[in-house]
Amino acid sequence: MPEVTAEPTARGREAPRGGWQPYHTLWAMLLGGWLFSYADRTITGPVVTWLIEHDHGMLGSASHPHALGGLIGSLFFAGYMLTQFPGGYLGDRFGHRTMLAVSLLWAGVATLASGLMSGLIAFVVLRVLTGLGEGVFYSNDRSLIAQRTPPAKAGLGMGVAITGLSIGLTIATISAPYLIDWGGEVFGEEDAWRMPFLVLGAATLAFGWATAIYMRRIGGPLRATGSTLRLLGISAVLCAAVMAVYLIADGAGMPSWGVAILECVLAFLLIGVIFARRGGRLGAVSRNRNVLLLSFAFIAVMWNLWFFSFWSVSIVADAAHSSFQNAALVATFNAGAGILGFPAGGRLSDRAKARGWGRRPLLIAFTVVQGVLVLVFAAYLQTHEKPSLWVMSVLLFVSSLFFNALQPMAHALLNDVVDAAERGAAFGLFNLVGEIGAVVSPALSGTLFDHYGSWTNAVYIDGGLMLVSALLYVLIREQTSRA
Repeated sequence: MPEVTAEPTARGREAPRGGWQPYHTLWAMLLGGWLFSYADRTITGPVVTWLIEHDHGMLGSASHPHALGGLIGSLFFAGYMLTQFPGGYLGDRFGHRTMLAVSLLWAGVATLASGLMSGLIAFVVLRVLTGLGEGVFYSNDRSLIAQRTPPAKAGLGMGVAITGLSIGLTIATISAPYLIDWGGEVFGEEDAWRMPFLVLGAATLAFGWATAIYMRRIGGPLRATGSTLRLLGISAVLCAAVMAVYLIADGAGMPSWGVAILECVLAFLLIGVIFARRGGRLGAVSRNRNVLLLSFAFIAVMWNLWFFSFWSVSIVADAAHSSFQNAALVATFNAGAGILGFPAGGRLSDRAKARGWGRRPLLIAFTVVQGVLVLVFAAYLQTHEKPSLWVMSVLLFVSSLFFNALQPMAHALLNDVVDAAERGAAFGLFNLVGEIGAVVSPALSGTLFDHYGSWTNAVYIDGGLMLVSALLYVLIREQTSRA
């Protein structure tokens, strides 16, 4: 029986004012899940930058190292994208609590294994597998918060939990130079890059175990065996498909951004098979106009997130000609802004809805402001031969503040426009489509840098896409009656 049928009703989830409530503990645990899963995926960007700077055999000898490095990030998100929709469906069937615990334990094991690989192909396979496991976290996290949080606080809950994203980004970005230095002392210069994966993988595995215990305590036994076997079977097929596309396209001499686009085509072909086999409820979600508009608008959001998350250290280092350590410190201003932005955005959207304004106007306004600020950042890079680290820090922080605030607004709006029984599938479809941006962005941006020798053009594209997404939000139909 789907877990959603066993969850409290909206009235049953109403909590007394003041004091720590059970749903606050849930938010905190899910915040930790976001923290560790995002640290695991973010660490690849700084490590790739280090490998390129140190002319490491894995990447440094490539004729277009930034394009290749970006493709590694894109292939991770190809895996991550492919399990978005199946992850939501499995959560609806086996329970969202179960899938969250499985996702974190999977991510810990795969990240640890990534640090043990030697060859490029083996490393890429482990990054794809990490993405496949982490891909089931998002839709189940959003669904579980919606089920166990008072409706009037759903946006705040989603914002608080996803704050872990920014904390994880910050930890991975700022710790990368120090973990690599430690790796050099322990393993030697050639294998120094392994340490971040080993440390973060072990930490994720430990937290995943704690999450499994907590999820059992709040809802009874987890249906882990069946769900894990089903996810393993799906992931084996998807990983083979992703790697086959990569190897065939790479052998044919296709550019990195072209490989990333082919991976997106693969994703929709495979998801099309799922829709063909399981119409009904899944088909209803795919025909929901508001869900589709939100999903395609979120392509720009994920593009922005993983353009800056993957390449921010390199952007700062190249523009200001600074050291790897200083660039990492400046890049944390982009990552750390979410600690304020996520909960603030969720709370603001809850208040806007309660007052009858709806969440959509705020979402549009924040998206426009963020897009304009990114264009200002691009213009600053273009007009200054050696940009100030302080000015870049301020621009990165303020634009990221608006960017992170708009995300829980979109998540809460999506929750408002679908039925409870369709949440897992809806959030899975939403993030599946949105992840197109995450798949294409790192590879295409790296290719643009190799071609132009500057990140300016990639930053302009990023800002323009955010403004396009604001236009899609305008077309959404939202009921604005008081909550």
